[in-house]
Amino acid sequence: MIKLLKNLEKQQIGFILLSVVCIVAQVWLDLKLPDYMSNITMLVQTENSEMTEILKNGGYMLLCALGSMASAVIVGFFAARIGAGLSKTLRERVFCKVLGFSMEEINNFSTPSLITRSTNDITQVQMIITMGLQAMIKAPIMAVWAILKISDKSWQWTLATGVAVAVMITMLTVLVVFALPKFKVIQTLTDNLNRVTRENLSGLRVVRAYNAEAYQDAKFEKANDELTGNYLFTTRLMAIMSPTMTAIMSGMSLAIYWIGAYLINEAQLPMDKAVLFSDMVVFTSYAVQVIMSFMMIAMIFVMLPRAQVSAKRINEVLETKTKIYDGKRTGGINNMTGEIEFRDVSFMYPDARENVLHHISFSAHKGETVAFIGATGSGKTTLINLIPRFYDATEGQVLVDGVDVREYTQNALHQKIGYVSQRAVLFSGNIKDNIAFGDNVSNNENEQEIMETISKSMEIAQGKEFVDRLEDGYASPVAQGGTNFSGGQKQRMSIARAIARKPEIYIFDDSFSALDYKTDRVLRTALRKETEGVTTLIVAQRIGTIKDADRIIVLEDGEIAGNGTHKELMNTCKTYQDIAYSQLSKEEADNE
Repeated sequence: MIKLLKNLEKQQIGFILLSVVCIVAQVWLDLKLPDYMSNITMLVQTENSEMTEILKNGGYMLLCALGSMASAVIVGFFAARIGAGLSKTLRERVFCKVLGFSMEEINNFSTPSLITRSTNDITQVQMIITMGLQAMIKAPIMAVWAILKISDKSWQWTLATGVAVAVMITMLTVLVVFALPKFKVIQTLTDNLNRVTRENLSGLRVVRAYNAEAYQDAKFEKANDELTGNYLFTTRLMAIMSPTMTAIMSGMSLAIYWIGAYLINEAQLPMDKAVLFSDMVVFTSYAVQVIMSFMMIAMIFVMLPRAQVSAKRINEVLETKTKIYDGKRTGGINNMTGEIEFRDVSFMYPDARENVLHHISFSAHKGETVAFIGATGSGKTTLINLIPRFYDATEGQVLVDGVDVREYTQNALHQKIGYVSQRAVLFSGNIKDNIAFGDNVSNNENEQEIMETISKSMEIAQGKEFVDRLEDGYASPVAQGGTNFSGGQKQRMSIARAIARKPEIYIFDDSFSALDYKTDRVLRTALRKETEGVTTLIVAQRIGTIKDADRIIVLEDGEIAGNGTHKELMNTCKTYQDIAYSQLSKEEADNE
């Protein structure tokens, strides 16, 4: 928790200092009340006391109470500002940190866990700051100050108060020992519940198509029951606290009055009896303040364990060192544009036992179209993911424009690339925002030029026709994940987004799979014509998509099994022949 407090801004630290001043004032006012009460008690028991003196002390008590209330309101206002400001800062830092994660870090945490850490965990920290700041500062000050006030009173009363405090501390210790481990489990179970819910929502069509509602319901019920069971255990454990503390406070008051009655009865002089009675009333008020301080501490102990767990989980994200480090270069070697080279590249996924890619070497020159084909799991997507540094090569070098990709700043490297992922990804907003995604297009302040770029990109991607049919055109809304568009439409918008970027290198990761053969052919023809001089890498499963490529690289079990044109591979590469004959007749494959 202390590590997270380092994220406080100067203004928020100033609010904390002001809160401390207000809390000290509040404690002083609260502890003045028993003094005035003592005066009133003595005045009431003294003959010929002036009513004005009683009212005067009563007025002081009222002013102290109002001052204490005002201080509490001010502290509550500052606490809310501090909690909201800190949570805002933490959300920003966690979000920016996750944006810089490589795929390895994201997979280590899992998406549901990162969502929980960015929302629920930060909320727990905000609650402990907003609700607990006053109690955390006030309780120790109040307890120490009140104890000093009563330290010179009867040792019997002090002993009774000490026993009550000892019983309370013992109870708090037992509760924390049993509750803290459960709070850690609760956050993990919350991650699991989010994962199950997210899977169910994202795969809802499949669930319904396979009549698997009962199976998914059982899976959710199990996760929900585990979380509920842990919640009930901790809640019931904490529920013991309030009645136990009430019993301790009542027992302490009873003990003080019982001891007081004994002491008053033993006193000989009426004045001594009056003084003892006054001291008993005052001592009871101070003792109650001491117990109230420990009750506030108990409230913090209810909230603090879970907040500590949440703080630890947030710190895990913030302190995670990314495996992908920025280089310093912003450009390649002079006179080299769109040049890609793999030099004896091997790659192994984290925690895997063997390499996925083995000694891959090839070059793609400016203006060339190089395609990759192979069976599922042969390493095609893994290979092209090394170029934008979603992962770094385990061995060997990946060079772009003659420079190892690890030497580039990530921003400079990504500026060179137009990437279309295997799964078409669209963001909530509208069509225009999705195609103009990224700083290359969106930073242009000329709206007309932006629209011209978007329109031309969609025309090349063969998507202009369906956009023109929409009532709002490029302003048409896009749902989260693009669920209001078909797979082919989403792919064409993803392709248009890459085209609008005007990169040096295109990477298409099986990005034509949802297109019919005619659209596929027309799109690739238009793309080749409009992007002449740009290096293009295509991962595909269909021979028809890649047969016109300048070179085709055949991957098998992470190794290059063939490298050449379609005709060359049909004569020299059996793996390629098997793929071709599985999709085309022998005559069609040979004639291609």
